[in-house]
Order: sequence, then structure tokens, then C-alpha cells
Amino acid sequence: MAYQYLLTELDARGVARITLNRPEIKNAFNELLISEIEQAVKTFGADDKVRAIVITGAGDAFSAGADLAMMKQAGKDSASANKQGGRHLGHMLNAIDDCAKPVIALVNGPAMGGGVGLVSAADIAIAAEEAFFALSETRLGIIPAVISPFVVRAIGVRQASRFFLTAERFDAMKAREIGLVHMVAMGAQLEATLDGVLKNILSCGPKALGEAKELIRRVAYRPIDDSVLEETAGLIARLRASDEGQEGISAFLEKRKPAWVAAAKKDDA
Repeated sequence: MAYQYLLTELDARGVARITLNRPEIKNAFNELLISEIEQAVKTFGADDKVRAIVITGAGDAFSAGADLAMMKQAGKDSASANKQGGRHLGHMLNAIDDCAKPVIALVNGPAMGGGVGLVSAADIAIAAEEAFFALSETRLGIIPAVISPFVVRAIGVRQASRFFLTAERFDAMKAREIGLVHMVAMGAQLEATLDGVLKNILSCGPKALGEAKELIRRVAYRPIDDSVLEETAGLIARLRASDEGQEGISAFLEKRKPAWVAAAKKDDA
């Protein structure tokens, strides 16, 4: 599928890459880019050939967040039209969060506002050493409303209090310290770091990865009571008996690679 503001590709390993492609304005979001990201994530997420999705930015930035020209115009729209624009951003972030495939944010440069929201919605985030971040909305007289559920989940309430209220910039090392990103790499090592993460992901059962994402959503912040214990016991019973579970266990006992790893290596060859 052709996109106006995205570059997409799928390699032989089953790794899909989505590149935000508005480098002249630091990959800022307009309505079409938001819609295209959502569509691309859903399309790759529904493709059985896809094992993981990487989202990055063209040029020297990841994303500057909302296009200020779009926001200026939105202020002149009706309340209902303005709210619909917010819904579109929320639906795009939720598509990333809800995707059955692992989604990795490869933060190649600055991520501001909504760009931080995108990083927060991803399962794994890797940042270049030179990247910086900011939740700068309050400096514009607004707030990071739509992205807040994803950002607060990623960095916690206490850190959100600081960065929502100060709108200050922080570097990649601080982003790792507060939980926004998992790894920081020198720019020249960014792709190699990504490849290391992908190697681990591709060694896992494709269906198990989606189940693992769903498991986190099911148990996060719930009390560990009988209902949780019963639910998780049922999940492991179902997956142990599944074709993928049986193949993975058999491969381990037989000291061989499971079928999904063997297939991936064959495709690379």
C-alpha cells in the first residue's frame, strides 16, 4: 500500500519497518500521517508473515509531535471537530498498544509531545544517544491529554508530574532512567542494537508473543487473588497444549531449533 507520509518495508525475516517521512518538519503529525500510522500498524499486525514492527523517523528526528500549523487551524474548528482530531491520535496510539506483534520504537532523534506518546505506546524503545525528549505542551498553553495514559503508564505518576509541569527537555539517558526507553545506543550502533533485540524476538513463538502482550494487559495492576491465579492457570494450560507450545517444548528437549526459527533462517538464506 502506498502512503504519502510513510515509508514501509518488510524484510525476509518478517520485520516490518514504518518510517515517518516528513523530515522537513521533523516528522510532525498531521491528520493524514496519524491515519497512515494507524493503518500501517493494523495492516502489518494482521499479516501472518510479520514477526515484529519497527517505527522510526526519516532524517534527524523521530517526531516533533503535533504539526503546529494543524493545531493552529484546529483551534478555529468546532468543538466536535477538534475532539475528533484528538480521537484520531488516541486511536493511532491504541493501535500500536493493541497490536498482536511486538512494536519497537527506534528513536533516531528528538521526540517531542506526541512523539513521546508514540514511544510510550510501543512495547520496546531504543534511543540514539543524541536523542532528546520533551513533553512541551504546557509551554504552548495546552496539556498532553491524549498521550497521557500511555506516557504515565511508561514513566509513572511522579515522573509525569515533573515533565508535564516543567515541559523541560531531557536526554536519552534520563529517558532510560525514568523508563521511557529501554536502551540507549550511540547513533552508529543504533541498528546493531535493534538487530540484537530482533534476534531475541525472532527466537520466540510468534503466537506466544501476542499472548504475552495480552497477558500483561490482563494482569497489570490487578490484585493477585484467586481470580487472577485461576485465569493464568487456564492460560498456561491452553498454551502448553497448543501446537506452538508443543513444538517449542519438543524442540528444547530434542536440542534443536523450533520450527519458527528454522523457517526464519531458511528465508534468510
